Amino acid sequence: MAKGKVDALLGIVFGDEGKGKVVDWFTPHYDVVARFAGGPNAGHTIIFNGKKFVLRSIPSGIFDAGKLNIIGNGCVIAPDLFMAEAKELETAGYSLSDRLVISRRAHLILPTHRVLDRAYEAAKGKDAVGTTGKGIGPTYSDKAARIGLRVGDILEGFEEKYARLKKRHLQILSDMGFTDFDLAKDEALWLEGVDYLRRYRLEDTEVVINRALAEGKSVLAEGAQGSLLDIDHGTYPFVSSSNTTAGGVCTGLGVAPNKIGRVFGIFKAYSTRVGSGPFPVELFDATGDRLREIGCEYGAVTGRNRRCGWIDLVALKYAIMINGVTDLVMMKSDVLDTFDTIRVCTAYRKDDMIIDTMPYDTAGWEAVYEDLPGWSTPISNLRRKEDFPQAFCDYIAYIEHNLQTPISIISVSPDREATITLREV
Repeated sequence: MAKGKVDALLGIVFGDEGKGKVVDWFTPHYDVVARFAGGPNAGHTIIFNGKKFVLRSIPSGIFDAGKLNIIGNGCVIAPDLFMAEAKELETAGYSLSDRLVISRRAHLILPTHRVLDRAYEAAKGKDAVGTTGKGIGPTYSDKAARIGLRVGDILEGFEEKYARLKKRHLQILSDMGFTDFDLAKDEALWLEGVDYLRRYRLEDTEVVINRALAEGKSVLAEGAQGSLLDIDHGTYPFVSSSNTTAGGVCTGLGVAPNKIGRVFGIFKAYSTRVGSGPFPVELFDATGDRLREIGCEYGAVTGRNRRCGWIDLVALKYAIMINGVTDLVMMKSDVLDTFDTIRVCTAYRKDDMIIDTMPYDTAGWEAVYEDLPGWSTPISNLRRKEDFPQAFCDYIAYIEHNLQTPISIISVSPDREATITLREV
């Protein structure tokens, strides 16, 4: 962890890789932890001391009293959901006021944004993207249209600005003929959340971060979702609404490219995806069900079943390329403990064409596999790489060779301590 640099920690497939646990594990090595994109559609799960926490908007470094946590300008915030999340942490004994700073440039998710989200999805019918319904897309749409509300707006002239945007949204809903909502209850709680948000340090966080870098401090940028959900580089239109790749660190935090240090790419030892969209490695059989059950593959925010499949090296190569990944972090390796054979997707096939690079549109492509022997040994209690079964070591080596990128960290169970360093980080 170089001083005066921003290291990025990114999910590099479809999200749900276990970023929260890794950020929490990394936090002691950094002075600042910052979120740079996304909003409460994220669900970063951390388990330690027998307790489970799911963080949606708040950075995963919040459990360390000595670290500064930042919600950057590239994020979107729902005041009511933020309030609920913050109060839950405070009840558990974690004070936020002295360790959390929120960008005044971050955009606000209005109650009507959530209604618009549902309305747009309903209008798409069978072509629905499968959003979390948190209002993320409509909020980023307003940001791009230059009509959004920002956190800084709650400090001056807020009522008039809010009323104007709310009126605009209600007119859109009326034009769509969408009436399946009751705003009163949600709006009252949301306005309470706005008052709650005013208690925090609302600052120009790009200045805070660059000042910290100038003082030689280290910053960890915590990604949300995954690289293949990036609005530009993901499986469009089945993507998120922000830049979830390494480039989003610069725009979402206000730091220059020359300030980026290492890029840690997190992935699972197999593949999952939530919501709609192409997924060439998806398994529709008992093996897919088995991966889901063993891996507890249900959304941390939505509770939805995650689609499961074998590891996809085509997708991983692409993500490593566009992010400039320097180190890989492999999660949930123990989920594969009981499989005699483990399949690895090395290419895609459509008709008579076989490719090993990510296509413009992955719809209709099928996975081409190579089979590797499983280790058929429980590894969740292991804490040293020297104790890994040989077949597991071979699996690691196979992935590293094909991706031409080192796996520096392995996770073998959900607990914080089950994180094993293979190379110095």
